[in-house]
Amino acid sequence: MTDEDRLVAGRYRLSRQLGRGGMGTVWLAGDALLDRPVAVKELRVPPHLEENERARLYERTRREARSAARISHPGVIIVHDVVEEAGLPCIVMEYVPSRSLGDVLREDGPLTPQEAARTGMAMASALRAAHAAGVLHRDVKPGNVLLHEEGERIVLTDFGIAAASDTETLTRTGEFVGSINYASPERMRGGEAGPAADAWALGATLYEAVEGVPPFARDTWVETAYAAASEPPRTMERAGPLRELIEGLLAKEPDDRFTLEQAEEWLSATGGTVPLPTQPEAPDAGAPTPPWPPAATARTPVRRRGFRVGTLAAGVVAVAAIAGGAWWLTQQGSSGDGPGSPGPSASHTSGPSPSATPSRPPVAEGYHRVKDRLGFSVDVPDGWQRKEQAGGEQVDYVAPSGLTGLKFGVLDFAGNSPIKHWRELEPEVEEKSPDYRRLRMNATTYLGQDAAIWEYTWQGRTRSYHAVDLGFAQEGAQHYALYLSAPDAEWGTAKKYFDMAVKTFRVSDKG
Repeated sequence: MTDEDRLVAGRYRLSRQLGRGGMGTVWLAGDALLDRPVAVKELRVPPHLEENERARLYERTRREARSAARISHPGVIIVHDVVEEAGLPCIVMEYVPSRSLGDVLREDGPLTPQEAARTGMAMASALRAAHAAGVLHRDVKPGNVLLHEEGERIVLTDFGIAAASDTETLTRTGEFVGSINYASPERMRGGEAGPAADAWALGATLYEAVEGVPPFARDTWVETAYAAASEPPRTMERAGPLRELIEGLLAKEPDDRFTLEQAEEWLSATGGTVPLPTQPEAPDAGAPTPPWPPAATARTPVRRRGFRVGTLAAGVVAVAAIAGGAWWLTQQGSSGDGPGSPGPSASHTSGPSPSATPSRPPVAEGYHRVKDRLGFSVDVPDGWQRKEQAGGEQVDYVAPSGLTGLKFGVLDFAGNSPIKHWRELEPEVEEKSPDYRRLRMNATTYLGQDAAIWEYTWQGRTRSYHAVDLGFAQEGAQHYALYLSAPDAEWGTAKKYFDMAVKTFRVSDKG
């Protein structure tokens, strides 16, 4: 008798292999008693495995069944039975005619944002149900998401390394279980893997669903782990309006990360779908134009966790940030074109690299070093004019054209959650900026301090603008912001002014 016709536990007759992995083989089988198709997962045990390791594998299989069985949700695979065959445990589950998301991506290519949104909403709902039942999945990835052949269901499977709140861990000290491409930074640091770790894995899965590759994959697992812990994800090119959600789920710190509830709410607001990005209509010639949107705010942020549900503008969401150029815009009315008006661009660089005490390059040709009386020094282009803002907290260095300029802010700031502050500030900028479009908010460090880049565009009265804003500070200390704005058509040339400011900016005594 071949495996394809073998009877398991005197009841389940194997038909054909559905899948095979390091932990086991999944078969399509017929339930002879109830006359229905089922999926049977047989444990695979490597030869010559020590007895204690064999016992751990057995218990892990049983725990998989118990973890899935305690969750009642249409998005979680149903476990019918646990039986033994030749001394090995087997899990009998419902059969879902499907392909895994991993297979779909490999065979058909990436999903559209609409397809990924539907998948993400089902996954978020299933994971929330698991967490409510006290179960953490810990191995969310495309290979563990089943897409029904007729599109009827999206099912989360393989709770093989799930952790329940009322059970002891099966992981040895120093052992990492799971898939490195979808593991959160806190898991790779050896910390506790709470619900936020599953949220991260959802974000990594959705990233791969639309982009076709994991967000932090590198040549080695060490490089992958480092990238996930310290670098922004690769710039997304296909995510469209899902960028905000994905980046929010991939925030480095668990407390800054979007929750599964927020993810489901975000997607539910659109019925599980998102509109395709469209080109904005050209504004009227006389439409109001925001002036230079601006440097950091001294306003204390409202303490609330979350983000504005329904913001579907394409762009990369903040992972961590403090104030930035946008504050000035929120304090002023709309006006004509001027330096600092943001404008569209394709620049998606990762931002400054960490450096506690970096050396400063010599002054380059075409620039001069200024020691500003606000308490910093920086290299600015020759011929640019200094213009101090009212209140003395911000200063502009503006090009002769009056359309391109750098803004520097030096402020006292009481907040301790940069990402929340920028999230709360952004709706005001969006409201006052015609055709505002966020391109990115990436966490980074700068001069040894927490920092973030905010890049966005908007439409002025006669041209579109592009802006990039670097904010950084330590809690309880002064906050600084470096900001550049220029016409979009000139962004390729203007961006170098910001890069030079980032390289040469240093805090100094006030003059």
